Amino acid sequence: MTTAAADSELGTGLKSRHLTLMGLGMAVGAGLFLGVGEGIRAAGPAILVAYFIAGLIVIAVMRMLGEMAATRPSSGSFATYGRQAFGHWAGFLLGWLYWFLLIMVGGAEITGAAAIMAGWFDIPQWIPALAAVVFFAVVNLAQVKGFGEFEYWFAMIKIVVIMGFLVIGAALFLGLLPGHDFIGLTHVRESGFAPNGIPGIAAGLLAVAFAFGGIEVVTIAAAESENPAQAVKNAVNSIIWRIALFYVGSVVVIILLLPYAQIDAADSAADSPFTQVLEMANLPGVVGFMEVVIVLALLSAFNAQIFGTSRLAYQQALEGDAPRWLAKTNASGVPTNSVLVSMFFAFVAVGLQWWNPPGLLSFLMNAVGGCLIVTWIMITLSYIRLRPEMRAGEGHSAVEVQGGMFVPWATLVALLALVGLMLIDASARGQILAVLIVSAALVVASLFTRGKAPVSAQNDLS
Repeated sequence: MTTAAADSELGTGLKSRHLTLMGLGMAVGAGLFLGVGEGIRAAGPAILVAYFIAGLIVIAVMRMLGEMAATRPSSGSFATYGRQAFGHWAGFLLGWLYWFLLIMVGGAEITGAAAIMAGWFDIPQWIPALAAVVFFAVVNLAQVKGFGEFEYWFAMIKIVVIMGFLVIGAALFLGLLPGHDFIGLTHVRESGFAPNGIPGIAAGLLAVAFAFGGIEVVTIAAAESENPAQAVKNAVNSIIWRIALFYVGSVVVIILLLPYAQIDAADSAADSPFTQVLEMANLPGVVGFMEVVIVLALLSAFNAQIFGTSRLAYQQALEGDAPRWLAKTNASGVPTNSVLVSMFFAFVAVGLQWWNPPGLLSFLMNAVGGCLIVTWIMITLSYIRLRPEMRAGEGHSAVEVQGGMFVPWATLVALLALVGLMLIDASARGQILAVLIVSAALVVASLFTRGKAPVSAQNDLS
């Protein structure tokens, strides 16, 4: 069967609003609430320049991926398009590389959430971790519409929190709350727009470049929507401006309200710039509130990551790049075996966080850091290769990249420049080396599945 025909064996209960909120849930996570200060510390208020550059790159990549997904919906998403553009090795590499990325990040996030919850109830950390993994196994084994609703409301909570933060921040800035005067640009003048110059902006760009990573999952989920082309169009168009509003808006509030010397990456909710701003408004229980928000952000992202990994494994099985039993679906169109395997490896990743063998975890997490840049580069190259074929064969798509071939080539140049920055920066150089090793291993592994015929979804899989 063709890939599209095989994908029809999955459920089709997701709607545009599910995809949109799923993408937001992946991008707006604990990294925003805890890590946003790292970029500001590096670049000062000029971090807005870094966000602008990173935003343009992500918009371009998502538009290219969106056009391919709207034209040729597949649960394999960019792995499928890489296979169509460059052959078997590219599909194998992209599918398993992104699967690895989501599994390792999911392990880190469930570990972080479990640590906070264990502190609430004074219990061993493994108990909330196990409870969360079992709970999300049940969610992901249910009909996909139920998963979509769950993720929708999870992400909605974060959006409401951020909107509230922006409103409170604006009121503090304008001096509308009791005991506060108009602040203006006092803190920006004190630090200067770019206190560390161009090197600081470059460092800030590396800190925020992958902040939007994860929204690619919406194109994986699109294959299970009622109208994939329209769902991708709505999700891609709305995700971009909403993420820009939430990220940039939050950063502007923090820059305006907090002295530059006070802003840095946070290890806990108490140190988060978000908490510091809300404490200025004399709101009671701010630290506890932010802990709840961070836990929900971590669990929401983990939920979407399990969904993404299970669908990638399912599609890899259909392509002959994974055991056939991973393509088995239940009566609701859920790839049950792929979900269970993803849950198992997520728990293994959690175990690695606690075991922390010397050198291994550091190497794996470094590889994760480079996985996204490889994925974005391959998405861009796949689009450059497939665009003429799609435009000639399928005609106009619900999502189209404007500007001819300038946008994809300019994006490729920008991504390669980002790789150059990572190679120059000693702290980021290890990410490139680690992902090159992992990528080379996957390309070699692809040789062992080369020539295997794609699996028919009708052959003993349902």
